[in-house]
Amino acid sequence: MAGRHQIAASGGRATRRSAADTADEAVRLAGGDPSLARATAAEALRLARAEHDRAAAATAERALGLAAFEDHDLEAAAAHHRRAIRIAGRAGLASHAARARVDLAGVMALRGDWTRSLKEIERAEPGLHGDDLTRLQAQRAFLFHMQGRLREALEGYQRVLPAFRRSGDTYREATALHNRGLVHYHQGALAAAEADLVQAERLFTDLGLDRAAADTRENLGMVLVRRGRLAAALDWFDRADDYFRARGMVHAVGLRDRCHALLAARLVTEARQTAERAVRELAGRRMGAFLGDAQLLLAEAALLDGDVAAARVAAERASRAFARQRLPSFLALARYTTVRVRLAGGERSPALLRAARQSAAASAAAGWVIPALDARLVAARVAIDLGRVELARNELAEAGRARRSGPVELRSRAWHAVALLHLADGDRRGAERALRAGIGVLDRYRAALGATELRANAAGHAADLAHLGLGLAVRDGDARRALAWGERWRAGSLQLRPARPPDDSALAAGLAELRRVADEMSEAARNNQDIARLLARQAALEEAVRQQARHTPGGEPERIEVEVDRDRLMAALGERALVEILELDGMLHAVVVADGRVRLHHLGAQATATGEIANLAFALRRLAHGGRSAASMAAARQAVGYAGERLDELLLRPLWRELGDRPLVVVPTGGLHALPWATLPSCAGRPVSVAPSAVLWLRAAAADKRWTGARTVLVAGPGLPEAPVEVGELRGVYPEARALLGDEAHVRAVTDAMSDADLAHVAAHGRFRADNPFFSSLQLADGPLTVYDLEALERAPSRLVLSACDSGLSAVRPGDELMGLAAALFMLGTRTLVASVVPIADAATRQPMLRFHRALAAGVGPATALAGIQARAAGGDDQAFAASVSFACFGTG
Repeated sequence: MAGRHQIAASGGRATRRSAADTADEAVRLAGGDPSLARATAAEALRLARAEHDRAAAATAERALGLAAFEDHDLEAAAAHHRRAIRIAGRAGLASHAARARVDLAGVMALRGDWTRSLKEIERAEPGLHGDDLTRLQAQRAFLFHMQGRLREALEGYQRVLPAFRRSGDTYREATALHNRGLVHYHQGALAAAEADLVQAERLFTDLGLDRAAADTRENLGMVLVRRGRLAAALDWFDRADDYFRARGMVHAVGLRDRCHALLAARLVTEARQTAERAVRELAGRRMGAFLGDAQLLLAEAALLDGDVAAARVAAERASRAFARQRLPSFLALARYTTVRVRLAGGERSPALLRAARQSAAASAAAGWVIPALDARLVAARVAIDLGRVELARNELAEAGRARRSGPVELRSRAWHAVALLHLADGDRRGAERALRAGIGVLDRYRAALGATELRANAAGHAADLAHLGLGLAVRDGDARRALAWGERWRAGSLQLRPARPPDDSALAAGLAELRRVADEMSEAARNNQDIARLLARQAALEEAVRQQARHTPGGEPERIEVEVDRDRLMAALGERALVEILELDGMLHAVVVADGRVRLHHLGAQATATGEIANLAFALRRLAHGGRSAASMAAARQAVGYAGERLDELLLRPLWRELGDRPLVVVPTGGLHALPWATLPSCAGRPVSVAPSAVLWLRAAAADKRWTGARTVLVAGPGLPEAPVEVGELRGVYPEARALLGDEAHVRAVTDAMSDADLAHVAAHGRFRADNPFFSSLQLADGPLTVYDLEALERAPSRLVLSACDSGLSAVRPGDELMGLAAALFMLGTRTLVASVVPIADAATRQPMLRFHRALAAGVGPATALAGIQARAAGGDDQAFAASVSFACFGTG
């Protein structure tokens, strides 16, 4: 038991350990088991008082300080080390006092008190020799490291490592390797950093020092993020988290480290929340040495979130913190971040140009390799905008290698700067080559990722490149180039088949447990019981499933088709017209492909369209669920008509000369993915297919020619009284169909049936999760079927109808990357999906769905069949009208 380690076996007899031995044991335990170290140190103090052993008492206080340090309780750590120094000083124990001073120096370093820290090192040095002196030199290297004096730190670690190996001090060897790995990381020597940290993690694990091993895993995660191995990085972070979570601990420094990975994955909201939490935790624990860095990460997250004001505040706070601590190296890093914030805020001034060049020089002098390169890119961009082309060329020459190596975001910014330089020289072709090369970096990076969530968010790395390419085409009025750039950045992740994590059974088990919790929640809600505990359990399970999925490694990089073949597209369209809507600087533009021509049109403000879509959805929800006065329903019907007219006037009427009465293929952008197109007067009775991209539509259209429709599955989920009736009526249309109702409609049975079907119809509650689209789901007999479940399918039905709720909604990320049920199905091979983008009433869908399937069975295409039903519902009752027009035909149609 803890605190009972004073008895040891010796020659078959129990002998009492001395105070000195017990105190030394406490020091040894402090690095791996702080709790046991405290108990052992307390026993050592008791024995020291009984034995009047001042040396043991000083060592025991030092052990208490080391344990507190490991728990990041810096106040307690400083107090114990000072007590050890006083005890040793009064007893004339110079070496004991010196050891405590070395440890106190580390505490002062974490608090950001560099003057006091170095003073303690100087006072300790005369009292130490041999191994103790080597430990002091290692501590001095650590202080240099914390101050950003990377070259001096590296020299120090190089000096002490051979000495620790010779003396057999494996713990300090591992610590020095860990710290040297971090210096390599900051200097951009990532392979060396990984090698040191892997070796340190192995040594700590062999020593049983689980806490130190967990810290090393956090840092390995940071290195692998920088090396572009995101799935492996997240795996290391989660392995570290397992240690802290099992002990109910919040690892403040680990929060900061994880933020690096989240930023690299463009999980911006999560990164910002993590950075904010890290700032709170570090400030609360007075860990000033890490607080400034956390503020810089918060600035970066806010910058990616589009919140320039918050980014500026966080960067200025970091600058003040580093200035107070007299850390010129880290101050250079903060000023680099401030330069980026100023650029994002729209500043293009000689003052910013000077600041960027100064930042590049200061970062390079401090050993910050990547910030130095990036600051040069900022300087080049500003110089180009100021007309100082020669200066820009010089800066880019210095930063040229950033195009070929380093993190994907740095490489994309480097190619962007090269494109700007070509433009300044009047070389449009060179600019476009550079932009394509930059997006090619993204394509290779994204294809190497495994998790769909990471692939979808990766598009954010190429935002500036795509924006510039599209802007050039639109300003030139070049419709073909605008279409090419619109496609170049659009929905690329949907071309990649979902990958599965290494431990597929663990993910499946987590999803099954989620379904059990969902069932318990439903039961508790029916009995008016408190579900707070179950909600917490659900949140924890969802996070575990999400983390498991993110560990999915990429396989062999798949090819992403980035160019649309216009001749093939025009041939596949036939009598149809394609309308691809593009957004540039808040304005909407449309490329129309029809009758062998490609034309570009300028539409209107995106904010106007998204505002009207919100109004339209609100009014349709009121109509769909009824139960209001006649006047209220009439007002809602009028609101639908008004919003539809406004959207029609903005989006389609400017195109009427090319569109005529042709069937449409629409490729939306942003919030337009949620538009029920049938509410627009120009779409009344017109077949409309909604596609994520022209490339994906063309691929699906080619495959759709092989449609046979031989195998059909019909599913009725729970909680929808009309669903079994609906499925029963559809069996009259498809006599050979497999029907799953009641308890038979569970997740395993439905996914197995869908994998073997050409056509599937699912009448089940759908739920779109805006907070986490991968938990968007269909409610089946044993619980929710989520996007993660769908990704396990070998194939999906060519045609799929989801006849309830708003299961057609998707979350939209930069690059019109879609996440949700529809996106997962397209990745798995579904070519046509008919689903609603507005919640609808179950009872109102049965008859429209029956008419829709009768038309399909008669050989009518899905988009045409849906348009006919919607036209018929226009003069019907409010609920039938709302239910019909809320459906959209996604895919080939």
